[in-house]
Amino acid sequence: MKKLVRSRSDRMLAGVCGGMANYFGVDPTLVRIITVILFFITAVFPVPIAYIVLAMIMPNEGASLE
Repeated sequence: MKKLVRSRSDRMLAGVCGGMANYFGVDPTLVRIITVILFFITAVFPVPIAYIVLAMIMPNEGASLE
């Protein structure tokens, strides 16, 4: 069973985009580009808040999930 975790090896800031890319099986660069596009489309505000929340609630890769 796949778990949504922050990447330790493929991270630029907190590893959220790298972890999401790993979970969905896509290229991390694609997830980062989509994040930047959403950042500008949604008038800047919601994307950083969502990123910060995900960085706080997603466990690190390799951390005990139980």
